[in-house]
Amino acid sequence: MIMRIAMWSGPRNLSTAMMYSFGARGDCAISDEPFYAAYLVKTGLDHPMRTEILASQPNDPAVVGRSLSGPVPSDKAHWYQKHMPHHMHPDFAMDWADGFTHVHLIRHPARVIASYAVKRENPTLADLGYAQCLDFYQRFPGPVIDSTDIRADPGQMLQKLCAELGLLWTEAMLSWSEGGRTEDGVWAPHWYGAVHRSTGFAGAEDALPELPDASEALLLAALELYSELAVQKL
Repeated sequence: MIMRIAMWSGPRNLSTAMMYSFGARGDCAISDEPFYAAYLVKTGLDHPMRTEILASQPNDPAVVGRSLSGPVPSDKAHWYQKHMPHHMHPDFAMDWADGFTHVHLIRHPARVIASYAVKRENPTLADLGYAQCLDFYQRFPGPVIDSTDIRADPGQMLQKLCAELGLLWTEAMLSWSEGGRTEDGVWAPHWYGAVHRSTGFAGAEDALPELPDASEALLLAALELYSELAVQKL
């Protein structure tokens, strides 16, 4: 039976490495943030490489949704779809996700804020997606997995996740070829440098980064939301 996995996460959450991990299985088609262009059109936000993103994907969320519930690319057995809840504008229909297997990937806000700010200055709470992640967890219950735990022991955590999903575990998930993938979004050159240089998950993370005082309010607001999800993690 085909499993369509919707992996929901905010940005800078190890989401691209997880996409590569599932792509390395051999039995999973993968998709990279298919609603990004529709989100930018709907919100009018100016993100890095906006013009290229709009040209690279369907701008109509209904078209995207129909494709995601349609035939699986390359006749693969399963389909892993990397999604960000904050891309899902309230006006976007979600019926395409009925019957999907939902997973929720989280990361401590201090790490996310520090990483995001390197690529795009002055992130807001909406940019980080924690409120939307909590909302989507409540709407589409499923396993919660923390990127810090994956980094600390990827084999153990991915085995746990596969067991929760009813998916056969394979060590192929622990490594991939250096460089990008054809499935990468057009925005990959701006955001994916580290994972393109990698051949597997990086080691355990260091202590939490120190953030500037100007980020304190953002951190506290994000921590409150993150904590509600963290108590559910594998």
